[in-house]
Amino acid sequence: MGRLKQLAVDVAWTLVPFLVLGVLWEIVARSGIYPPKLFPSLVTVFDALLRLTVSGILWVNTQGTLLRLVLGFLLAAVIGVLLGIAMGRYRFVEDVFLPIVSIGYPIPGLAYAPLFVLWFGLGDLPAVLLVGIASSFSVIINTWKGVKAVKQIWIRAAESMGATDRQMFYKVILPASLPYIFTGMRLGLAQAWRILVAVEMLTAVSKGLGWMIFGAQEFLATDVMLVGIAMIGAIGLLLEKQVFKRLETYTVVRWGMMTA
Repeated sequence: MGRLKQLAVDVAWTLVPFLVLGVLWEIVARSGIYPPKLFPSLVTVFDALLRLTVSGILWVNTQGTLLRLVLGFLLAAVIGVLLGIAMGRYRFVEDVFLPIVSIGYPIPGLAYAPLFVLWFGLGDLPAVLLVGIASSFSVIINTWKGVKAVKQIWIRAAESMGATDRQMFYKVILPASLPYIFTGMRLGLAQAWRILVAVEMLTAVSKGLGWMIFGAQEFLATDVMLVGIAMIGAIGLLLEKQVFKRLETYTVVRWGMMTA
């Protein structure tokens, strides 16, 4: 009973900010400051959510966006982790790639969009590649910092016990840098979302939440736009709690390197 009570309290506190935001939203919507077409009430938004769900439109667009997000983010994670580790471990790799990464990191991902459209055409391919490349910078930098931040006393202790390079990497360097890697992947995922929503319109994909939001803008369908935005937030929260949180729990938290 104690655990159930604590769970109920945690859920209640989690819902409080959303309830406050919902009340404020409804007050503004019913005050007449904005026309209902531009600032719909929550009832109108929920009605649009139900309508889009029943018709299957919401699922089709969500599926398209999720596929591009997963493919693009996997590309970013692979490139970012491998290159970041190589930069942290080998000085010559760091000397070659750090200036490139430092220059590319502050450039907005959308700045590359016209080039990717010219190089790869319209559709899914440029969207996935752009998401992968643009969001990889956060993963690269945080992974590199994580490898650099490994305490030298741990490395010397492993060397004194006769650890090979392979053992050093898997037993010392990788576990110690995982908190930084997870942080970089979180930042990379957020960057991927921001880029993907806009890129879906620029690359003329056939379906996607970004495509749905920008399409609804043309018809002043604010309720549909809000449904798309809410779906993006819900998916992001789900990925955070069910993917990254679980990975941390079974790795760095379990090893005592982070607190839950």
